Amino acid sequence: MGTTYHIKFYAEQVDPQAVQAEIDAVLVDINQSMSTYIEDSEINTFNRLDANEVMPISDDFRAVISESMRIGNSTKTLDVTMGPLIDLWGFGPDKKPTKRPTNEALANMINNIGIDKLVLNEQGLAKTMADLELSFSATAKGYGIDKVAELLQSKGITDYMVEIGGELRIAGTKPDNQAWRIAIEQPDANPGERKVHRVLAPGNNGIATSGDYRIFYTMDGKTYTHLIDPMTGMPIKHDLVSVTVLHPSAMTADGLATALTVMGMEKAQRYAQQHDLPVYLIAKSPDGLVTYSSPAFKPYL
Repeated sequence: MGTTYHIKFYAEQVDPQAVQAEIDAVLVDINQSMSTYIEDSEINTFNRLDANEVMPISDDFRAVISESMRIGNSTKTLDVTMGPLIDLWGFGPDKKPTKRPTNEALANMINNIGIDKLVLNEQGLAKTMADLELSFSATAKGYGIDKVAELLQSKGITDYMVEIGGELRIAGTKPDNQAWRIAIEQPDANPGERKVHRVLAPGNNGIATSGDYRIFYTMDGKTYTHLIDPMTGMPIKHDLVSVTVLHPSAMTADGLATALTVMGMEKAQRYAQQHDLPVYLIAKSPDGLVTYSSPAFKPYL
């Protein structure tokens, strides 16, 4: 996954080293399934398929593609086939471009991506265009967190915090029935500086935060973020800088946080209210930062 993990749990008569070995084995399996950096991974095997060739897929892969497609169809702003478009803008494994992609290149790319070009059934997964590629950067990390949490629960461990690359899932309490407390970062802190914006008591939930305040570059006098709208092919340029989502599944929270960030403040508010989602938004304004807590989020503040 190209990142670190940090796991805390409270339990008696458990060997932490043995648990860590099992956690590592789970994460190795997920990487082998969904990492685009592993040549013979399940996802890279699919990406090399010809059109209309059905590939049997693992249970892990099916869980992630199913939820990714569900969120994508619901929000219209999460698209797990966007990898080549992200590369075109310079935020993938390839080097950054020296100039903005042409309108023609963007139009051609948009025509060649889209979850509507995926076919998922009992036999497996297929694509209607040979060049279509998958990337689970918005959901696989959260799925890894969920799998680690399930492993801990299978061992009778009910008080834990699992963090991978900044996304989390929490259950139970700390000793003396102290609630787990998680900080949302201040998005306008100085470069290289990290400050706490707000502290949450998220209960038993996955927690994911997405924002455009860390990964960006300036080209031709304009600032481009790493989050791209699949409808237009363009990096987002609006006021929303941080989105935090709570959900029992870290995978779902992860995907929704990315999708809502691409929407912008007003659309994200409407979506959160319509779907009764616990969401916390931070936007820029001429007068400083503006925040919004959805009705479902307020109990966690």
